[in-house]
Amino acid sequence: MKKLLLSFAFALVSMFTFAQSTWSVDPMHSSVNFNIKHMGISFVQGRFDKFDGTVVTPGAGLDNAKFSFSVQTESINTGVEPRDKHLKSADFFDAEKFPEMKFESASIVKGKNNSYTLKGKLTIKNVTKEVNIPMIFGGIIKNKQGKEIAGLQAKFSVNRIDYNIVYDPTGAGVAKDVEVNAYFELVKK
Repeated sequence: MKKLLLSFAFALVSMFTFAQSTWSVDPMHSSVNFNIKHMGISFVQGRFDKFDGTVVTPGAGLDNAKFSFSVQTESINTGVEPRDKHLKSADFFDAEKFPEMKFESASIVKGKNNSYTLKGKLTIKNVTKEVNIPMIFGGIIKNKQGKEIAGLQAKFSVNRIDYNIVYDPTGAGVAKDVEVNAYFELVKK
């Protein structure tokens, strides 16, 4: 009887161990973009060229998955070198002192269809705040090499003042709210 119980326990532990999957961001098929209103009448668009992330799923779906993403602030790119240099300075991201922004999930809530809400902590500069990020899960398919890939899309706004990015605190020239659009293609390891 003892052997039977030990065998069952081992099988159960093995099942949960093998059911867990780790997915990593494919930077060639992903992007982290932003839009911010300028002078109240137009928009500046940009992106971050260096970012990374993983998603650990305990089973076949996203239930109880753990998300971890980071963005290198030095990689900001608006297509205008003097503006990018200013955005890397202490007026904005202070990229030398704060080289990355991070998001760590605490939970995930399923919505309708393929929508989810990621709840977690977003760290920009020296500030960490709890955020809720709406996300669309695009599904899972196999690529030409036979590897499983998944697609995620997140669209949310961040008030830059909340994260000590206080250049033009009135928001008259550079708006306070920044719209972030992140598109991630993940590869199962």
